[in-house]
Amino acid sequence: MERKIVIALGGNALGNTPEEQKAAVKHTAKSLLNLVEQGNKIIVSHGNGPQVGMINLAMETGHKYDSKVPEMPFPECGAMSQGYIGYHLQNALRNAFDAAGNTTPIVTLVSQVVVDRDDPAFSQPTKPIGSFYSEDEAKDIERKTGYTFVEDAGRGYRRVIASPKPVDIVEKEAITLLYDAGNVVIAGGGGGIPVVRDEDGYVGVPAVIDKDFTTEKLAELVDADVLLILTAVEKVAINFGKDNQQDIGVMSIEECKTHIADGQFAPGSMLPKVEAAMKFVESKPGRKALITSLEKADEAIQGLTGTWIE
Repeated sequence: MERKIVIALGGNALGNTPEEQKAAVKHTAKSLLNLVEQGNKIIVSHGNGPQVGMINLAMETGHKYDSKVPEMPFPECGAMSQGYIGYHLQNALRNAFDAAGNTTPIVTLVSQVVVDRDDPAFSQPTKPIGSFYSEDEAKDIERKTGYTFVEDAGRGYRRVIASPKPVDIVEKEAITLLYDAGNVVIAGGGGGIPVVRDEDGYVGVPAVIDKDFTTEKLAELVDADVLLILTAVEKVAINFGKDNQQDIGVMSIEECKTHIADGQFAPGSMLPKVEAAMKFVESKPGRKALITSLEKADEAIQGLTGTWIE
């Protein structure tokens, strides 16, 4: 049975440098090919936290040492990351598909995502981007730039930026046309380029939209059957990392709400994934969401593993 699946790729499907990423997406492409070979129609979205942070830092550093290098607004950095990551994914998918004799067309679409200019996220930045720094390094950059840094899951300090919720996707009609015509579409990259609407039309704003929420919005707009969120673990768990960890195969919306109220899912990690999955399931009867690892994606979509929210 053909299913329309919209996929959110986690950071483990990409890489922190061009060479790392080209190696990582070869593996990613094989898993996505398996889903298509099963007869599914897919749209692929992805994050860009490390990449957009590095692009932004590179442009700022270049401008600092040579005034002829322009300062680059953050929305433009997001667009650059869409092209950079999209190119690597599109290239790896094309090579994997060709090797398998699969002629499905593949296209990357630069995507603008509408946000609310009054979203409270703009006054409370929370989205980690860019590289990890020691506490001393982070404080030094804060003094020089005014950026905000926070400690990130025991791995070091990262810059945080506003992360408003997506309201709409400007290119939704183009994405739907390409998808319905049988293309594998890479869209909504990095959560999309955040824009607001004013008297002159759409205007970019400095922010990073969580890719799980943008992928959920995209799944709604193309009327997908399944929202597939790929992450580093095979199943969602409660008491994660503890002796009494319990992996979950199926969660109802009520069970999701209970676990969230109990603080079972870490903000910035599993919590937005579960929240996005819930939103998609509640958007229309019959829709399902699946959270699993890239390595187990083809098995999970067949109901053999992963965590289903329904």
